Amino acid sequence: MEEEVDKLELMFQKADSDLDYIQYRLEYEIKTNHPDSAGEKNPVTELSAIKTRYQTLYARFKPIADEQKETKSCICATFNKTRTMIQELQKQTDLELSPMTEEEKMAIQQLKSHLSDL
Repeated sequence: MEEEVDKLELMFQKADSDLDYIQYRLEYEIKTNHPDSAGEKNPVTELSAIKTRYQTLYARFKPIADEQKETKSCICATFNKTRTMIQELQKQTDLELSPMTEEEKMAIQQLKSHLSDL
């Protein structure tokens, strides 16, 4: 899930950069090719409004992404502590476990891949 959040954040940043470039090009083209169109509706102003709405959306998204990363980090830390405690208890009680099933092995692999993402 964190990977998707990072991709979304990069998309926001790229779109913001693209809007800056488009605005610059439009202003330049209008000044160069249509110097007499001062009284008409300016598309650059509309683009600025779109960019402002976009930045507002990104500002609302960013705290959610940060909170999600923090939550994932806390969950992983709690999981690691629990796993360590279980291993210690197994050692102390000389408990022998039966071999893991394929499903359990897959679950551990998935958890390890999620933990390595941090």
